[in-house]
Amino acid sequence: MSSSSRPVRGCAAGLLSLAFTLALPAIASAHIVTGESGGFGSGFEHPLTGPDHFLAMFAVGLWGAQMGGRAVWSLPVTFPLIMVLGGIAGIVGLPFPGVEIGIALSIIVLGLAIGFAWKPAEWGALLVIAVFALCHGYAHGAELPYAADPADYAIGFVLATGLIHIIGIAVGLVLNPIYGGRLSRGLGGVIAIAGLYFLVR
Repeated sequence: MSSSSRPVRGCAAGLLSLAFTLALPAIASAHIVTGESGGFGSGFEHPLTGPDHFLAMFAVGLWGAQMGGRAVWSLPVTFPLIMVLGGIAGIVGLPFPGVEIGIALSIIVLGLAIGFAWKPAEWGALLVIAVFALCHGYAHGAELPYAADPADYAIGFVLATGLIHIIGIAVGLVLNPIYGGRLSRGLGGVIAIAGLYFLVR
C-alpha cells in the first residue's frame, strides 16, 4: 500500500466504523419495534431491504466520492433532505405518476454517471439527485405501514439512507485510487445494469 493511499483508506475505515456504530442501536430498535405499528423500525428497514433503494443510495455516496471536493458531503446530505419532501407527498397521497420508473432510472443514471466518471458542476449533480430523491421519498411515504407514526417512520428511513450513503462514500474512497478509478467505474456499470433490470421487470 502506498503512503499516499493510507490516509484515504484510513478515512474510509473510519466512515465504515461510524456507520456500524450508528447502525447498532437503530438495528436493535428495528427488531424491537415489530408489527405494522413499528414506525421507526419499518422506516429503517425499508431502504435496507429494498435493493432498488439501496443501490441508488449507495450510488449517491459512491458518485460523491468519485466527484470529490464538496460533492463528497453535499450529495449525501441533499439526497435525504429532498427525500423527506417526497415522503411527505407520499404520505398525504399526492399524485406522482411514474415513480417506480423514476426509481429505476435513478439507478441507471447514477450508475452511468459513475461508470463514465461524469463530473458535472456541483449544482448539476445536486439537481440530478434531487429529482431522484423525490421519487425514492415518495415511495417510502406511500408505503407507510398502517397505524405507523409518520415522524418515526421518516426518521427511520432517513437514518438508514444516511448509513447507506456513508458505505458508498467509504467504498468509493477505497476504490477510486485503484487502477486509476477503473474499479469504481466498473462498479458503476454493474449498478446501471441492475437498474435496467428494475426498469424492465
